Amino acid sequence: MKRSTEHVLTTHTGSLPRPPALLEALQRRDHGETEDATLAQQVSEAVHDVVRHQAQSGVSVVNDGEAGKIGYSTYVKERLHGFGGEGGLGGLPADLVEFPDYMQRVMGGLDFEMPACVGPVSYRDLDAVRADIANLKAAVATADVEDAFMTAASPGVISVFLQNQYYPSHEEYIGALADVMKAEYDEIHRAGLVLQLDCPDLAMTRHMNTGESLEEFRRRAKLHVEAINHATRDIPGDDMRMHLCWGNYEGPHHHDIPLRDIIDIVLEARPAAISFEAANPRHAHEWTVFEDIKLPEGKALIPGVLDSTTNYVEHPELISQRLIRYAELVGRENVIAGSDCGFATFASFLAIDPGITWAKLHAMADGARLASERLW
Repeated sequence: MKRSTEHVLTTHTGSLPRPPALLEALQRRDHGETEDATLAQQVSEAVHDVVRHQAQSGVSVVNDGEAGKIGYSTYVKERLHGFGGEGGLGGLPADLVEFPDYMQRVMGGLDFEMPACVGPVSYRDLDAVRADIANLKAAVATADVEDAFMTAASPGVISVFLQNQYYPSHEEYIGALADVMKAEYDEIHRAGLVLQLDCPDLAMTRHMNTGESLEEFRRRAKLHVEAINHATRDIPGDDMRMHLCWGNYEGPHHHDIPLRDIIDIVLEARPAAISFEAANPRHAHEWTVFEDIKLPEGKALIPGVLDSTTNYVEHPELISQRLIRYAELVGRENVIAGSDCGFATFASFLAIDPGITWAKLHAMADGARLASERLW
């Protein structure tokens, strides 16, 4: 994984808008309809297009936009045995429950299947991840970028969206998921790509499981981090990054757990870089956490300098200020500019107009240049 040794690198969390025709094809596959014969070609073309757009917008560490996935977490049901029937989320966000009319507005447009785990999980084959890798590497070969990453669902976030109805305990389910997802993680690493593990469960599930005490939640978070460390034991930490967030939706978020209450657990995870929400109004103040907590040797931060739930285009000066603030605390080489979360976390859910997405990424690049001029 490249560091900001000469200037501030720019990246994002992973998902980017899919073309309408591709979205429709992904939804048909997700609902169990016959797969479109042209889907593979559609995905390949979309990946080439999204990498080109990232490069033109000034993103230096790019990915495939998750073009071939219906959602960042539920896609695994297409790659693993053991899922069927109907599951559902492991709880509703407490902040939205307080405002049910607004919750319907936020969640009413979601369109993706969430089966349950109804049998032993196992990996079908590596064809899908290998196709993703081939598409991304082919696209990167024709683009002027500095590095490339590929996202994969963590065991913990899979357990949130694909509920356990088979294993005797949550611990056994998480352990089984860690064992089978290792194959995907290793394949991404072998391809020479930076592996990003998506781990919203380390923060978001606190306000989805309000019956848990803080101590109980922290025990669960530690279990999930141990599963990550077990599944990635053969991958150097510096070849990985991880993303945590409090849920990629515009909402009150007044029940979010503070970063300070979980950062020690997050820092125990093996991935070197931590991507997290740092731009939205509920978490923009939490840069102060790193006034008191020393970043361990070898770790890096990817603070969100773009809010992924609002159509405001952040001013480059604001982005520069945010980056400099972190650089002064943890060192300029340990900061990469990022987004709070994905811009199309689930393919059917677009909070931001696709054109504005690219404008926001361009503003991030401009802000990173301003920060680099002041830091170097």
